[in-house]
Amino acid sequence: MKFFIDTAEIDEIRPLVETGLVDGVTTNPSLILKSGRDIFEVTKEICDLVDGPVSAEVAATDYETMVKEAGALYDIADNVCLKVPLTPDGLKTCKFFADQGRMVNVTLCFSATQALLAAKAGAAFISPFVGRLDDIAHDGMGLIQDIRTIYDNYDFKTEILVASTRHNMHILHSALIGADVATMPPKVIHQLFKHPLTESGLAAFVKDWEKTGQSITD
Repeated sequence: MKFFIDTAEIDEIRPLVETGLVDGVTTNPSLILKSGRDIFEVTKEICDLVDGPVSAEVAATDYETMVKEAGALYDIADNVCLKVPLTPDGLKTCKFFADQGRMVNVTLCFSATQALLAAKAGAAFISPFVGRLDDIAHDGMGLIQDIRTIYDNYDFKTEILVASTRHNMHILHSALIGADVATMPPKVIHQLFKHPLTESGLAAFVKDWEKTGQSITD
């Protein structure tokens, strides 16, 4: 499963890229606002840091303006993936650019039938928001399972990009179901490293090594 980082903060992305674990980045208008940066400037910096897809989202809600904004966003770098909302105009925009071989990420998906529409429109990625569904007592991971089944039934090439992930279990269940990608805020990917037995075991090894009085490098 691919790991995307859901942030527009360069200082959060760079150290994670250095681990070799980052396959892409997702941004949205809220993350751009939080960064306080110009969308073109920060997106270009992210694209320079990351080899994989970098989702940059349109701000418009109508087809004609989405297409204009898309042209400007695609011009930032070759690895920009256009992000559009799951609306009739968004899907129309998706098809327009997918037919040209461009990457499109269809976002704000909350049902399996919406995901079916995105796949038929040629989306490279569909972004179901599992955390937001969990927030209203709906089964976010159940949605991922339904989408996986539908896509496998018809051999759709659209990749399932699990979004709005909040904790380790979202990532674990996404991998067990067979999602293609999980995008996560930096704090979640850092949580994946954590296990109390790893920490206690390492502390014991360090303590015992100090008692040997040895050095590996000297």
